[in-house]
Amino acid sequence: MNLRSAKSRRVAKWVVVIAAVCIVLFAGFIAPYHPAAQARAEPNAPISPIHFRDEDGNLYIRPFIYRRQLADPLSYRYEEIKDQKFPISFFVTGDAYTIAWLFNANLHLFGVSGDIPDAPRLNLLGTDALGRDRFSRLVFASRFSLVVCTIGMILAALIGIVIGFLSGYSSRRIDTILMGVTDSVLALPALILILAARAAFPLELPPFRAAFLLIVIFGLVGWGEMARLSRGLVRSTREKEYILAAKAVGTRGPAILYRHILPNVSPALVTQATIMLPAFLLAEVALSFLGVGLQEPAPSLGNMLAAANDLGSLQRDPLLILSPAIVIFLIVFLTRLFTSTWRSTNQTPTRS
Repeated sequence: MNLRSAKSRRVAKWVVVIAAVCIVLFAGFIAPYHPAAQARAEPNAPISPIHFRDEDGNLYIRPFIYRRQLADPLSYRYEEIKDQKFPISFFVTGDAYTIAWLFNANLHLFGVSGDIPDAPRLNLLGTDALGRDRFSRLVFASRFSLVVCTIGMILAALIGIVIGFLSGYSSRRIDTILMGVTDSVLALPALILILAARAAFPLELPPFRAAFLLIVIFGLVGWGEMARLSRGLVRSTREKEYILAAKAVGTRGPAILYRHILPNVSPALVTQATIMLPAFLLAEVALSFLGVGLQEPAPSLGNMLAAANDLGSLQRDPLLILSPAIVIFLIVFLTRLFTSTWRSTNQTPTRS
């Protein structure tokens, strides 16, 4: 039973990792449309009804949709025009995109065949006020958050590990100075520091520059907890017998840190790093929600969540408007799941 449980945890961990990598690398393939593409005739449209039977009751193996039109502009009520069926297919051509920001492609996982002239769009989560597909924007917004928060987490973790290792293995004077700086960073609210750092730069930035800026800010602001943990782990490990044996044979400090201490404390450091990811995610969402993060028309979970400020839209389709909040919850939950499975399957060894 224990072996089966451990195997389940490992499978769950790799499912989380693979899903995140697929979204980051293949967001354009998963999303049926470009996130900025507009259908001006379909603002605030609901989910596209998917049919397997036509109006005569005939059953079809391949699902299809009908063209629809805006019947009531005040309530955004749509009616289907059932004069032609548009089948839904896998691997259809459509809007151009790049795979991993390197290779151009126009093949999408699903959608209405691009060979059909004037085909309607398949909107799995409806459209926003500008007629942009919400599902496509949600996929690209998730990619932006995952990339920015993951790289920011790695940068902050590296800075914290270096400072913590130096503090834990150096003299008392250097330890006091480095931990004093660390305590100063930890004493200030992280979100306030991030807002202050972001305010020092122009508001309007292209997506790439905005992502780079947020990564740098997260790295420079969020390393304190990792430094404190690293320092404690080094100080508790450097008096172990295998460390003393390495010193006795003439191994120098940097080699001891890299070859003996780091492999033994890495599971705890990885656990701490994954705990930092949700905090960075919520900070990125907060910045975009407040209008100082990623700017329109580029999608982010924060500026999509800001649409919930419109009470009319929130009453009309609350689940669709709050879908970014659901994605945020799923990312945080899956990150915690990854952390728990990593912690249970990677116990810290006691010797080198």
